[in-house]
Amino acid sequence: MIQRILNKIFGNNSNQNTHFPVLNEIPGAQLSVIVPTESWNAYPTDRLLDVGLTAAQKARSVDHTDIVSKMKEYPHWPNMNPGEHYKLLTGLVQVIQPKLIIEIGTATGYSSLAMKKVLAPDAKIVSFDIVPWKQFSNCILQDGDFADGRLVQEIADLTQISVMDKYRSLLEMADFIFIDAAKDGIQEQVFIDNFKTVKFATKPIFMFDDIRLWNMIKIWNQLDKPKLDMTTFGHWAGTGLVDWEG
Repeated sequence: MIQRILNKIFGNNSNQNTHFPVLNEIPGAQLSVIVPTESWNAYPTDRLLDVGLTAAQKARSVDHTDIVSKMKEYPHWPNMNPGEHYKLLTGLVQVIQPKLIIEIGTATGYSSLAMKKVLAPDAKIVSFDIVPWKQFSNCILQDGDFADGRLVQEIADLTQISVMDKYRSLLEMADFIFIDAAKDGIQEQVFIDNFKTVKFATKPIFMFDDIRLWNMIKIWNQLDKPKLDMTTFGHWAGTGLVDWEG
């Protein structure tokens, strides 16, 4: 989507790096947008501020050497903080103390393991993806990570309302929901719309990854729930917390 927008602005043969030299000067740099406070659709609650700040403090003492030791790729993102969100995820679980975590996007399993290591013995993570974890490149999960029943993967597409209906009773019980999906400018909005149909039994905290990426700017800005940008303490591409029932 971002390339289509740039093509409209600068022409199909345009090199965006020519128009934005910073993309050449800083490795990995991507285009984003800054949005003034008065355009926000919602502001953080005291609860959200307390959760975010306390989790950020706890993240400072988290050590993910155990997770890093399973990785075959580099750099070792789980032990980077700030700049990555894995230590913050661990801090959030310590603060929220959820009985049920819903994760959308199992992928490499880094996030699942970052949350599970401080999960209460009677709590559970249900991680949704459309690809079984064993088929995902560089996934570090092992069969033993699922042995105690506190981590479960469901192969299901929650963008489909019929699938949401199948899992509705489960989703209603979630205390913490982490959405790390396509960032294509479409999928996350569908998740938001679908979750607005869920009657939660709790007051869950949501975390959205990559909210500063171009395709996520509009979605995050228009989200009409109490929200807090935690990018400074989380992922360099954006970390956002939402007090869903606040």
